[in-house]
Amino acid sequence: MITFPNCKINLGLNILRKREDGFHDLETVFFPINLQDALEIVPSSTKTQITVTGIAAGNPENNLCLKAYLLVKKDYPQLPAITIHLHKAIPIGAGLGGGSADAAFMLQLLNTKFYLHIPGDKIFDYALQLGSDCSFFLLNKPCLASGRGEVLEPINLSLSGHKILLINPGIHVSTAEAFKKIIPAIPAKKINDIVLQPIETWKEELGNDFENYVFERYPHVKKIKEDLYQKGAVYAAMSGSGSTVFGIFKKDEIINYKNEQRFFYKLINVARL
Repeated sequence: MITFPNCKINLGLNILRKREDGFHDLETVFFPINLQDALEIVPSSTKTQITVTGIAAGNPENNLCLKAYLLVKKDYPQLPAITIHLHKAIPIGAGLGGGSADAAFMLQLLNTKFYLHIPGDKIFDYALQLGSDCSFFLLNKPCLASGRGEVLEPINLSLSGHKILLINPGIHVSTAEAFKKIIPAIPAKKINDIVLQPIETWKEELGNDFENYVFERYPHVKKIKEDLYQKGAVYAAMSGSGSTVFGIFKKDEIINYKNEQRFFYKLINVARL
């Protein structure tokens, strides 16, 4: 059985406060886009193992798909051994949630393939154990996210009439290190209010608190954002803790983007998944 985990971008990201448990409360809008990995599982006569192809994704033994399998196996010992193949097209450590998406889709794949009948709230609990934004991919629709990113409220937000250019310079930004550099603050205006305004107003009001840290450390990431505005983006920002930057363009806009520095880039035609 095969499935195709997609990624997301963050529309705004505010770090509100540090919590007693060491995590941070935040607010953001998760917006799914159709850049996808491919994830396949088949029963195995030996032991469970994983292979990863495509974009380099680190040690397969630390892969979240395998961790998702082991998490479910503890509660459902009847789960058979499987062979997992993951083909990566979503850059890792990029602020796109690719690893979290893979894990969420893995949970759903196991539940469907082996008729486990896992209750919905239990699947969400598994997802939260695997990553703060993992549960978003179980809904996979535009959501206002709060708490650690696991408190989700679907919102009526469409980017129809637009296209998105993703650019990733190949920098792996440590989310933990980025959080250490953030001074939490309550913004004057909530993200949920801003994203419901005309998109042309976002440039001045919709920010990402991680940008200052990443742009200072990696100036060429800041330059990517500036270039996107120069090329006609109505809105551009870094996604998550980076380092991917996206530009939202009118659907009929002609984009002359040359990949002179061999960055990963992808033009996404916006469509609901």
